[in-house]
Amino acid sequence: MGKNIIELKNVSAGYGKHKNGKNAEEQLIVKDISLDIQEGHSVCLLGPNGCGKTTLLRVISGMIPAHGEILLDGKNLKAFKRKEMASYISFLSQTTSVYFSYSVYETVMQGRYIHGNSFFSGTSARDREIVEETLETLGLKDIADKQITTLSGGQLQRVMLARCIAQESPVLILDEPMNHLDMKVQSELVDYLLKWRKRPVKMSGKREYQPTMIGVFHDINIASYIADEMALISKGRLISFGKKEDVLTRALLEKAYNFDVVKYLQKFKTNVVG
Repeated sequence: MGKNIIELKNVSAGYGKHKNGKNAEEQLIVKDISLDIQEGHSVCLLGPNGCGKTTLLRVISGMIPAHGEILLDGKNLKAFKRKEMASYISFLSQTTSVYFSYSVYETVMQGRYIHGNSFFSGTSARDREIVEETLETLGLKDIADKQITTLSGGQLQRVMLARCIAQESPVLILDEPMNHLDMKVQSELVDYLLKWRKRPVKMSGKREYQPTMIGVFHDINIASYIADEMALISKGRLISFGKKEDVLTRALLEKAYNFDVVKYLQKFKTNVVG
């Protein structure tokens, strides 16, 4: 058995309820979840909208506080400073807000700032090498000088993924990264993610890590193609976690989604001729 990179023990989390301008009782979205994610594995979270998948991703990445215990590489998540957390985890959200008109190159370079002594410390030859390599691999080199405010949704999502990859963190968290992308771009991103998983990451001052991916994918077929394990969630609770062939059963999917998912998938099966 491999080493656990992330361990969740009886984890619950939610958001404060706002009522009449005063903080009220906390509303739990994630409820008493325990699971271990092995280094080098790909884990996809499945479940209906509003079941707590995004909240769980934000808990794992330290964006929101949680009850219970979360260990990252054997260390309690609460003990991490923000920069140290970023050295371990990069996060790609399902929606990207563009506030400043940086170039594609400048945006991808932002992923390298955690490797400097400060935000203003400048870039090293290693930083530039990683950014150039990432731009090349994701097919962005030809638009490296374009402003990100001029990009299509598919191009922008590739740029944001490139920024995460350039960060060289051993854990990549993806929150529905394929939303609003056409089939060609989806296929390209899937292929790149599979290649990324094969390249060990050497963290500064630490050992070499096998890349670990945790993601939410709306398309069950894409999730099944990418994942080693699945975590099936319903109403904030973990229904099942394990090998994808053990989780993607008719009974478990129906329990989580409250309808016959297999029948639904079969109904829209596409037959292409030629």
